[in-house]
Amino acid sequence: MKASDIKNLKIAIIGAGYGGAAAAKALSLLGADVTVYEQAAQIGEVGAGIGLRPATMHRFRQWGIFDAIAKVSSPSDYFEILTATGDPIMKDTWPEFGEETHTYLIHRGDFIEALLGVLPEGMVKLGHKLERIEDKGDRSVLTFTNGETAEADLVVGADGIKSVVRQQLFSDKGPVFSGEHAYRAVVSLDDAHGMIDDDNLRMYIGKGTKVYLLPLRHRNQVSFDITALAPDSTWAPKITKEDLLATVEGFDERIVEMTRDLDMDTVNIRAVYDIDPVGTWHSDSVVLLGDAAHSMLHHQGQGANSAIEDAGALADALAEADSVKEALALYQATRKPVTDELQRISRQGWTEDEVEDVFPGQKPSARSQA
Repeated sequence: MKASDIKNLKIAIIGAGYGGAAAAKALSLLGADVTVYEQAAQIGEVGAGIGLRPATMHRFRQWGIFDAIAKVSSPSDYFEILTATGDPIMKDTWPEFGEETHTYLIHRGDFIEALLGVLPEGMVKLGHKLERIEDKGDRSVLTFTNGETAEADLVVGADGIKSVVRQQLFSDKGPVFSGEHAYRAVVSLDDAHGMIDDDNLRMYIGKGTKVYLLPLRHRNQVSFDITALAPDSTWAPKITKEDLLATVEGFDERIVEMTRDLDMDTVNIRAVYDIDPVGTWHSDSVVLLGDAAHSMLHHQGQGANSAIEDAGALADALAEADSVKEALALYQATRKPVTDELQRISRQGWTEDEVEDVFPGQKPSARSQA
């Protein structure tokens, strides 16, 4: 689109998570009038650590925000997969992208804070939970639960796995339970029993359980994540220390000790969900992005990275196409084949024998809808 047309484009982004904040930066750099509507009353520190891949860091460099991200993260040279007791299975460097060769390890809270910190003041409106979207073809009307309304030429639904935009306009299918629980905590390096001496991600694999140690040495911390097969689909299941210790039985004794030392009040406990691929991501003036479009399991570490890539691809498409309608079609054609495949691969995280132990008679794939 011509720069003058983009400058007159009023864009509403629903959700100020990774994808929404990244899209706000990318689209505002094109000159569009961007407003981000976030349901939370305030942005708080959530979750644990993630890795930002070289392709993602390339986008940040392109948008002029590389330094803001890099200063609250640590560059990692490689990742390693080991048995439960520490015998090596695989070790590999991160896939390069242009000049970028490192994955940067970062706390989710620091990442969101850094992304929102590079947006113009006033662009993000907190306390705006979307209640209804009316797609009128060339524009949309948004109604929020606080009674406010807004109109936009383009609406970007970046409102996560339970996306209101997706469920009202594109798919009424709910999230799908993966048959897994994720237990995540951030602990001091002093409590890691000497397991962390560099900035590289390691995953330990036992029967029905995977343990991720993601160093956050710039914080003097490590993200300690346990993923285990489990039948309870409750969004926030009740788990005891004994339950958690049972998942790491047979692992390296230092991992067992880290688990034993955990303060359960600081552990983020959740059942793991994704969504089935959505057939269409867009209308003429509304489009999905990030988890709203393709929420996937975390085994490939691609959820946040895919959302950033979506944001970049959407901005590229708007700059290249002749109209919003054409741009949204180009964006979907570019990104959907990639994320469909990532969703498929991420569901293959367990062997048939492991799944059979927990879900007799079922295959190692997603099991039920919420």
